Amino acid sequence: MIADIVKFWLFLLCLIPSTLCTIFLLYHFLFDRTLRNALYNHAIILLLIICLIDYVTLYPWMLYYYQHKDTWKRSLIFCVTWGFIDWSLYIEHILLFAWVTIERHILIFHDSWVSTSKKRFYIHYFPLIVLVLYWLIFYVVVYYFPSCQNRLRPYSLVCIFPCLYDNYFLSMWDYIAHQIVPTLIIIIFSTGLLLRVLWKKNQMHRTIHWRKHRKMIIQVLSIACLYFIVLIPYTLVYILYNIYYLSSPLLAELSIYTVFFSYFIILLFPFVCACSLPELKSRIKNIFQLPQQSRQIVPF
Repeated sequence: MIADIVKFWLFLLCLIPSTLCTIFLLYHFLFDRTLRNALYNHAIILLLIICLIDYVTLYPWMLYYYQHKDTWKRSLIFCVTWGFIDWSLYIEHILLFAWVTIERHILIFHDSWVSTSKKRFYIHYFPLIVLVLYWLIFYVVVYYFPSCQNRLRPYSLVCIFPCLYDNYFLSMWDYIAHQIVPTLIIIIFSTGLLLRVLWKKNQMHRTIHWRKHRKMIIQVLSIACLYFIVLIPYTLVYILYNIYYLSSPLLAELSIYTVFFSYFIILLFPFVCACSLPELKSRIKNIFQLPQQSRQIVPF
């Protein structure tokens, strides 16, 4: 069991630099025309916005909870909002990145599919709009407009349990469609992208402009590694513990740890994103590089 004070400091030490890094990235993505217009950056911008929302709401609430959990009385509407932000934004982050891993295959190997404005709308923008609208409608109904009474859990970190999850079908839909399937998509399409790139590079040589697509490849594979490290253990333990109902002290302990470390996907995402973009790394160096003073010859 991880002590609350350890959780507090681990989250705090990550939260401050993560917030600054996210603001820095969003500033350059939104105000640099080249980065803003690049199709492969649009979903990344949405993912960073989700991170920023979490940084100014969920994580400060968690820090306060670890310091005052025995005395903090939270209202029903606050707990509902907490649950909505905690779970729905996490799921939307996974869903969007799962789409990113699919879209990279289109942008790299089938760029003619987005060669016109009409094609770009249906292939690129429409899926993003559908994912955002679906996520918003589904979780707003689950948390804010259920047909039953949500249950308060005043001493838990997430102080609400959506009553609609008592419905087996809805609960399984949330687990399978929103967690297991996106995780499998990330694994399959990220691995497939790496293998496809290696094969195409050897077979086609100069047919594909590798310098042009290198940024997209590095970006998605770097972020996928973060998901592999954190999400796969969480998903496996979740399946064994909550779907197959395998109970053991070790599995229960692993469940606690995997849930805790799943929060670091959002915290570490901007750093992985920044490291995968060479143009941003050069800008960071320019910001912190002191201007060299020109030598002046002073007459005696």
